[in-house]
Amino acid sequence: MNALITGGGGFLGRRIVDILLERGDGVRVLGRRRYTDIEQLGVECVTGDVRCFEDVLRTCAGCDTVFHTAALAGIWGQRKDFYEINVKGTANVIQACLGAKVSHLVYTSSPSVVFGETDIEGADEALPYPARYLAHYPASKAVAEKMVLDANGWEMVVETRRANPDGTFTPDSHVRRLRTCALRPHLIWGPRDPHLLPRLVAAARSGRLRRVGEGRNRVDITYIDNAALAHVQAAVALMATGAPAGKAYFIGDGDPVVLWDWINALLERLGVKPVTRSVSYATAYRLGAAMEGVYTVLPFLGEPRMTRFVAAQFAKSHWFSHARARADFGYEPVVDNPTGLARTVEWLRQSAGR
Repeated sequence: MNALITGGGGFLGRRIVDILLERGDGVRVLGRRRYTDIEQLGVECVTGDVRCFEDVLRTCAGCDTVFHTAALAGIWGQRKDFYEINVKGTANVIQACLGAKVSHLVYTSSPSVVFGETDIEGADEALPYPARYLAHYPASKAVAEKMVLDANGWEMVVETRRANPDGTFTPDSHVRRLRTCALRPHLIWGPRDPHLLPRLVAAARSGRLRRVGEGRNRVDITYIDNAALAHVQAAVALMATGAPAGKAYFIGDGDPVVLWDWINALLERLGVKPVTRSVSYATAYRLGAAMEGVYTVLPFLGEPRMTRFVAAQFAKSHWFSHARARADFGYEPVVDNPTGLARTVEWLRQSAGR
């Protein structure tokens, strides 16, 4: 495999790079800056922006597989920013795959594309997109995911030369089809996490973290190694059998966790007081709606501490069946929750000491 990873310097993309190198694959990274630690591994790092088609096209040259992990994530921000990066950027990747004759595209989506305002318990990929979204991030990811899946089977003409017995060459061509799939890893966590767990722990240390709802909601989480391996397995299956072509897949660690019990177990290992104070979902939802209104009018205030999306994510259950990924490309978690938690706690302790 000769692979391009967009966002290869990010949390997920970086781990995909590691796994591909372990396999002996050719690896190239597209990012908005250089990553010297990745270059030291022998990886070609190309500086560019997914919002620029020419950047993506030249970086795709010579690759047969693209892992599109680059995205703007977050609970708050301008709609245009999410759509420029997540939607336009994905459109550029699709068109660049066609232009550079790349045959396989694995897109990093999110379970939030099917999350509305109600509990989700054990659903599979037949779950429809909701009628409305509570944030720009899931809305933009849903549009991008649909684009990627719709692009499956698109044709590209590959120009070649056929050798003749007399030593001359005759121009030839054949039609190749793009194979695509989308993976939906839920709440990726583990060492080198730049956002989710460090922010959660910081909020708990400062006493700002509150449990939302009754605290019995169950959610899927995905250890970084499991998420990255699933991407590579999906790409291999696209190349070998085509089984994942045109499909989306939920990815997780296997069994869902009781969210607030898991958070408190993490905090306890770090010597941080557990979260005991709570707010009802209805109150948090109303507070989130009010803060969204204020922060929209006064954007210089930054990011609100509560939004409707955050309230729903913290209070509702959202866990999924992984049977399709298991059947189509053999996905099974390689790191269990206790092992992942021990590794992550050690990393968080070391990070706090630096």
